[in-house]
Amino acid sequence: MDLVLASGNAGKLAELHALLGGDGFSLRAQSEFGVDDVEETGLTFVENALLKARNAAQVTGLPALADDSGLCVDALGGAPGLYSARYAGPGGDAARNIERLLRELDGVADGARGASFHCCIVLLRDATDPRPLVVEGSWRGRILRTARGEGGFGYDPVFLDPDSGLTAAELPAAIKNAVSHRGRALAALRARLSELA
Repeated sequence: MDLVLASGNAGKLAELHALLGGDGFSLRAQSEFGVDDVEETGLTFVENALLKARNAAQVTGLPALADDSGLCVDALGGAPGLYSARYAGPGGDAARNIERLLRELDGVADGARGASFHCCIVLLRDATDPRPLVVEGSWRGRILRTARGEGGFGYDPVFLDPDSGLTAAELPAAIKNAVSHRGRALAALRARLSELA
């Protein structure tokens, strides 16, 4: 099945290709079709994922897969949450987002730096699909005081996986893809693919 990935995030695209590429899907980035990112005006991860998938499906005429995800930090009341990608403001990047996060957590004890990555994935058969497949996954960890590791993207260098003792940026890609919020959401999606018939 040809699927358009409703994302312009290169790191996210690479992860989704690695996680879904062998399941009978031909994954194509929305940029191949000239699809621009849609404004994320939803109030939840689910709403934003639906907005992105509907936009990509409408423009391309293909089934669309969209992911909305973010980092939810306990000590910050769930922030940056929906605003994870633009936490440092317009024109911000991963380094500035991490810088702001660490600044806001300055003085917070290690034991109070719990956080979760959360991912919602939506698959639409077409833009008017009344029965979208919606799955979610979470990955619990904590925020370090300094960045570690060269892999991954976004907040990965400061997110510590408690089971391995490594940051998401230090984990080998295959292991990260198995334990991450996105990997768990995609596993849930795979379990429901029979519903596409």
